Amino acid sequence: MQLRPYQTEAKEAILNEWNKGTQKTLLVLPTGCGKTIVFSKVMEALVERGERILMLAHRGELLDQAADKLQKTTGLICATEKAEQSCLGSWFRVVVGSVQTLMREARLQKFPADYFDTIVIDEAHHAVSDSYQRVLQHFAQAKVLGVTATPDRGDMRNLGQVFDSLAYEYTLPRAIKEGYLCPIQAQTIPLQLDLRGVAVQAGDFRAGDLGTALEPYLHQIADEMKRVCADRKTVVFLPLIATSQKFRDILQERGFRAAEVNGNSQDRAQVLADFDASRYNVLCNSMLLTEGWDCPSVDCIVVLRPTKIRSLYAQMVGRGTRLSPETGKTHLLLLDFLWHTDRHELCHPAHLICESEEVAQKMTERLEEAACPMDIEAMEQEAAQDVVEQREAALAKQLKEMRSRKRKLVDPLQFELSIQAEDLAGYVPTFGWEMGPPSEKQLKRLETLGIFPDEIDSAGKAAKLLDRLSARSREGLTTPKQIRFLESKGFQHVGTWEFAGAKNLIDRIAANGWKVPRSIDPSTYRPQPMNKEAFEPWINLTTW
Repeated sequence: MQLRPYQTEAKEAILNEWNKGTQKTLLVLPTGCGKTIVFSKVMEALVERGERILMLAHRGELLDQAADKLQKTTGLICATEKAEQSCLGSWFRVVVGSVQTLMREARLQKFPADYFDTIVIDEAHHAVSDSYQRVLQHFAQAKVLGVTATPDRGDMRNLGQVFDSLAYEYTLPRAIKEGYLCPIQAQTIPLQLDLRGVAVQAGDFRAGDLGTALEPYLHQIADEMKRVCADRKTVVFLPLIATSQKFRDILQERGFRAAEVNGNSQDRAQVLADFDASRYNVLCNSMLLTEGWDCPSVDCIVVLRPTKIRSLYAQMVGRGTRLSPETGKTHLLLLDFLWHTDRHELCHPAHLICESEEVAQKMTERLEEAACPMDIEAMEQEAAQDVVEQREAALAKQLKEMRSRKRKLVDPLQFELSIQAEDLAGYVPTFGWEMGPPSEKQLKRLETLGIFPDEIDSAGKAAKLLDRLSARSREGLTTPKQIRFLESKGFQHVGTWEFAGAKNLIDRIAANGWKVPRSIDPSTYRPQPMNKEAFEPWINLTTW
């Protein structure tokens, strides 16, 4: 099987992490981007080295799907370790194992501690649980790969306790931009759903309380669905089986061909097949379909299970992000509701693509004002620009207060805003080494390159800044000192300029007695594109 470019990058990055001595590493891919294919190809490479591999999952369906995809992708056949089935004595080099089975002490003791060379954990956000930890501790010397969909910062901090690094991340916006997932249009439905009486359990809303809170609104929600998505193939996520079944009945009363599936459904496979064949146009479920089920023709997702957990929200939405050109699908419609709560921050469409909570809040406000389907990438860019303008205003005030200090170095926040680097401005350390203080070597290097280092509070942030400075040098973009000087003269967003254009302008200003020539308006000036190849990278320079 020919891997997509990002899948090849991911495979190489994982193997590289292990080769350089990192024992436990993570792969983050959005739902629908072929994470099973990637780790199948990784396992193929390991089998060629003679390694024995354990693929762990918490549900039998995920194990069966992984084994099937591994055979189709690589030709490798798996042994199985679950219930009464055992891999001991098998000559197959790959084992798919149920964590519920392997976590038992009696089962683990049958295996030498070095039996497996590598462990792959599907849906790795479960790896922090005691059951997974028992297995990992028994095979303590094995290399580990965890695979998960887009996690939030809370998830990553938890995963950072288990894994040592993030080998590769492929983001949802990049997948959409490169044509591997379909665009998402979000629409806010103007229904105020009151969640103030819903309790929280294990970090998220209690399902039982959610079902009770949702009941009074089901008829109104069905009416709104008839208005905005009657002609779509829709999956609805609800908190309880009873609520899901009741909502199916309400939808049928309004003319929808609605079905419902749950963990107890005897005809689940038939219902899913009929929905896939479009005999139904709405499928209700109580969180059954968040993992391990694909139906590319789904073009509408209705989330009636509000959550604080971004990875869970992304899994629900991911049921509709796959491409399906043969059915005429052009985008996914994602319906969002005005959940009313004064205690907890909820996941909204903005949280699928926004790294910054500040940008997510601004985007959510914009979606609520629009009240019609809006492309989430375009909305994110507009919201990010709003936040940049707000931060610039705050920065201008800060710089005015600091003017008397006459720094020769660039404030990190000024640099991040000038180059429009949301990932730097919103950076939060994840892994242990990132959380430590920056090293003297990092601080000295930052100061040499023109960054005021005193406000850099973590080794991870220092490393991110140094990596960005190195990349900007290779790309022929402006230096921090160029940014500080020209923006002090009133020029805007110098961080987006080319090094050569900025250098020529500074030379003109220097020749004019360090004054901006009258023919130039700093508020509107933009340099003409230059031949960047004519200039050497500036990373080793300490001046312009």
